[in-house]
Amino acid sequence: MDQLKTKTILTKTGVVILLAAVCGILWGSAFPSVKTGYELFQIAPEDNASKLLFAGIRFGMAGLVTILFASLKRKRACLPDRRNIAGILVLGLVQTTLQYVFFYLGLANTTGVKASIFGAVSTFFAVALAHFIYRDDRLNRFKVVGCIAGFAGVVVVNLGVGGLEASFTFQGEGFIILAALSSAAGALLSKNAASNGDSMTITGWQLFIGGAVLCLIGLPRGRLNPAGPEAFLLLGYMILLSAVAFVIWTALLYYNPVGKITVYNFMTPVFGVILSAACLGENLWDWRYLVALALVCFGIFAVNRVKAPKQEQGKTGLPEQAEPKTKEK
Repeated sequence: MDQLKTKTILTKTGVVILLAAVCGILWGSAFPSVKTGYELFQIAPEDNASKLLFAGIRFGMAGLVTILFASLKRKRACLPDRRNIAGILVLGLVQTTLQYVFFYLGLANTTGVKASIFGAVSTFFAVALAHFIYRDDRLNRFKVVGCIAGFAGVVVVNLGVGGLEASFTFQGEGFIILAALSSAAGALLSKNAASNGDSMTITGWQLFIGGAVLCLIGLPRGRLNPAGPEAFLLLGYMILLSAVAFVIWTALLYYNPVGKITVYNFMTPVFGVILSAACLGENLWDWRYLVALALVCFGIFAVNRVKAPKQEQGKTGLPEQAEPKTKEK
């Protein structure tokens, strides 16, 4: 009876839009939160080890929170199935460790606004890669148009008077693109892993493992020097935003067709741009940012135009960490 009531609520259009917006706000807030975290923990621009330690603590703890929530919900310890252990290890290394090595280092060398737009291309990478891996997920005219629009947005955001701006750097915007590619690869890996187990358990463990590896990389030389209690409050918020957004998104995907939910992925770059401008004092009204954001959002809408098969219900589709058809940031 409780499950029927939950399904009735979570399939209502108004509730779906509201909860998807909450996820978009949480994931979008990750961009300014990371940059603010560098200041509050006094991490120098060249101190890459401390950046990775910061990322590792966040995602490792987010994984533990997710596992704890799943265990309380099921009233048993949520341990990975033996068949999934290898897949979870690979997923943790690709979608958490590799993605956030590039993301945390790249974000330190670009603006939150630009990173929000560049990070959204993970959706288009996933669509393109799926064409070559899955026979039932081929490109069609909507997906092709969407991918072209999305990548055009990335070009537009770097246009200058004489062409591409010199402000594009491999260690900045280039790393964000590599993070998006890692996220897309992780999305496809998690789709396979989810077919043999519970998506929440898989995500919790891959976050924990990926975060632990980030900590091991950063710990020998990395140091966090909190400037005050607000530093710990921010870290706590970042841990919870990853876990809470995942739980909400997974519930929406479980009770609704995947195509109906993933179309709202466009909210993440929108809120990422707005919150970066508001919290970091970055310029929002540059015509290139507005045009690029519009192209990226249109592209995300277009690639999700096709109705998803019913059997895909219940699979994940997150933008930043364990997210199958899209970053936890």
